[in-house]
Amino acid sequence: MPGQFGLNAGVIPDPGITYANLALSYSASQLNNSNGNRIPGITGTYSFWVDENIIYYVPKHKFLGGYFMPYIALNWASGELVADITKGATNLGGAGGGSGFADTYVQPLNMGWHFGKRVDFNAGYSFTAPTGRYTAGASNNVGSGYWGNNITSGTTLYITKNQGTTANFATNWEIHGQRTVASVPAGQTSKITPGQAFTDEWGIGQVLPLKKDMSQLAQLGVVGYDQWQVSTNGGTYLVAGQPVAASRVPYYSVHAIGVQANFILPAKDFSTFFKYYDEYRALARPEGRTFVFGFSWTFRIPKPAPAAAPKS
Repeated sequence: MPGQFGLNAGVIPDPGITYANLALSYSASQLNNSNGNRIPGITGTYSFWVDENIIYYVPKHKFLGGYFMPYIALNWASGELVADITKGATNLGGAGGGSGFADTYVQPLNMGWHFGKRVDFNAGYSFTAPTGRYTAGASNNVGSGYWGNNITSGTTLYITKNQGTTANFATNWEIHGQRTVASVPAGQTSKITPGQAFTDEWGIGQVLPLKKDMSQLAQLGVVGYDQWQVSTNGGTYLVAGQPVAASRVPYYSVHAIGVQANFILPAKDFSTFFKYYDEYRALARPEGRTFVFGFSWTFRIPKPAPAAAPKS
């Protein structure tokens, strides 16, 4: 789901253990066709929440000139779909929803580098384990039903010497495994492989001191995301007992722009954030809005040395 990054996309935590909580809410009231136009005859809502509990570990010592930063995200999801179909439309209506422990995201290989005082960059490999509940054809699934692989990167460019103004860019290439889907009408199952997807997230931000001693900082910026399906779906669906190639399903894409606000306590290694995105273009998928908020806190290992007492 886009909206994971934004400002400070290339920055990694200080050495130690960091806990971050990210709550993401997505809601949409329209479903678009492959031309980006609302499909007539369908009204209703599609919405979900996911609460991500993310644990990072950054050792003190460098490796290959950078810092090793593996992490895991344990997620709880809750979603609801309510679709009302006007007369003349068929096989599109329904309602469903569910909640529970969702798929688990693990990034065992991740490295971050500081290139002088101008660029922070990280890159890594991750996988998604299908730990969330999934049954083909069920209306209360909270998992995807397949394994996934991701190649990720994040870059922060410090535009000014004091590092107060930044340009940020994050990417995620998703490779999906095979999943089981139910036929229409239900009764049989088949196998499909969702097409690969590419997501970018970007942001331009400015840090503003709230206190002269820089102990409290605000960071404000404009953020956005773009996501495209970049390869064909594999396998077949069963519709009225007849196989239909999954490759006939149109590619989806979505584009959004929004704002982000952070509150940072540098000496406490603590920060909170809020983001809002409005999707202004969507093809072959819902078009809606995304809210994201949360916090992060780092337990430094080793603890920073206390500040030296001023000389008399």
